[in-house]
Amino acid sequence: MMHKILKLSIATLLTIFVLLSCATDKKKKEFELQQGDLLFQNTGTDEIDNAIKDVTATSKAKNYSHVGIAMQEDDKWFVVEAIPKIGISKTPITEFLNRNKNTQDKSQTTVARLDSMYQPYISKAINYGIERIGTPYDAVFLWDDTSYYCSELVYKMFSSQNLSKEDLPFLTHPMTFNDKSGKPMASWVKYYEVRNQPIPEGIEGTNPNLMASSSKITFVHDYEKE
Repeated sequence: MMHKILKLSIATLLTIFVLLSCATDKKKKEFELQQGDLLFQNTGTDEIDNAIKDVTATSKAKNYSHVGIAMQEDDKWFVVEAIPKIGISKTPITEFLNRNKNTQDKSQTTVARLDSMYQPYISKAINYGIERIGTPYDAVFLWDDTSYYCSELVYKMFSSQNLSKEDLPFLTHPMTFNDKSGKPMASWVKYYEVRNQPIPEGIEGTNPNLMASSSKITFVHDYEKE
């Protein structure tokens, strides 16, 4: 009888150990944001969102139409971002992730982390954004400092610091608003006509897909696959 009780006790202890080990492993694998993480987002499928993706897709990134940068304050997480109709904002992370979800109620947001060499620059980068909260959104995507579009803000968070163009984590390139035939896309023609502005074809700029293609970042989490 004692032998059976002992065997049962050992088996019980082993079961408890396995369960605890699994729980510990799961806890270790839970994703945690870090200061300065980049949050790339697919903000939807309306005409302008699709137009952005159509003219900015790269071989590495095709579906991003928005990007912001994570920051922690008083144990709470926010995203510093430039968004239409609001401008530069410090958005609570929950609000950011709930902005656009797929049919399975998952946030269409992917997180990338800058290479370690950029960690010393993150604090000043975030301060750059915070200092500009309330600055208008740049709806015509021009490269100036009186208003910002999303990827322009993130780019300038780092380009404003003592980094050479070669050392910056992101590239710029001449923007295009043309389709594969080389003609301006109808959606962009309409977009700029409404704003009484010429299409800034060939003007230097950046975009979320170009940023997501950087060799100086590593993707670390996909909220859509949680």
